[in-house]
Amino acid sequence: MNNIFANPENKKDDYIKRFVNKDDGADPVYSPMDPPGAYKPPAMDAVPFEDLHPILQLFMNEHKATLKKIEELEKTLLEIKREGINKERNKKLGEFFEFLDNNIVSHNLKEERVLFPYIHDRMLENGEHGIGPVPDTAVDMLENDHIKMMELATLTFSLMGITSRITDPVSNALLTDTAIEQGLSLVELLRLHIFREDNVVFPLAHKYLTADDLDEITEKMKKYFSIKLPAKFEPAK
Repeated sequence: MNNIFANPENKKDDYIKRFVNKDDGADPVYSPMDPPGAYKPPAMDAVPFEDLHPILQLFMNEHKATLKKIEELEKTLLEIKREGINKERNKKLGEFFEFLDNNIVSHNLKEERVLFPYIHDRMLENGEHGIGPVPDTAVDMLENDHIKMMELATLTFSLMGITSRITDPVSNALLTDTAIEQGLSLVELLRLHIFREDNVVFPLAHKYLTADDLDEITEKMKKYFSIKLPAKFEPAK
C-alpha cells in the first residue's frame, strides 16, 4: 500500500514535516500536529495585578480563594481513590460543595450579569470575535464553562451521594471511581477557566473597557451584589 504522506517528487521532503514547518514571520503558525497548549494561548499580553482596575482585582482575588479550595478538593479526591471514603474526607467534600454554592455560584453570577456584557461589547467593537453569522467572543466560551462546571459538580455530588447507599463492593467501587473521575474533571475545568479569565480575558478587559465602563460596572456591582471598594477607588460623583 502506498504511503499517502510520501512525496514521490522529492523523497527527502516529507509531507507532514512540510505541513508543520513554522513560518519565519512575526506571527506563529500552528497546525493540528503541534497545537498551542491550553495554558499557553498564542496571544497573551500579561498585565500586572496592580495595574488592573480594582473591580477586576476583586474578581481575581476571588479566584485565589477558589484555587485553594480546588487544591483541597483534588487532594481529597485522590485520597479517596487510594484509601477510600471516611468521615473526614466526606466532610471535606461537603465543605467544597458548600463553598461552590456560597461563593463560586455568586462569583459566576456577578460576571454574567455585570462584567461579561461590557467585555463582550468591547471585544465585538475591537474585532476580537469569531466570524460566524452571530459573532462570538471569549465571553461565550467562559459562559459555557460556567454551565459545564455546574453540570460536573452536580454529577460528582450526586454520584458520591449514591455510593453511600450501594452495599455491593464491586458496584460501589465502580461508582466511586466514576465520581472521582468527574470530580477531577471539575478540578481541571475550574483551573483552566480561572487561567483563561486571569491571563486572557481580564487583560483584554483592561485594554478595551473605558473609564465610564469601569465606573458603571462598579456601581452595578454595588447595587446588585453589595460589593465594597476602598474610598479612593469609588467613581467620581
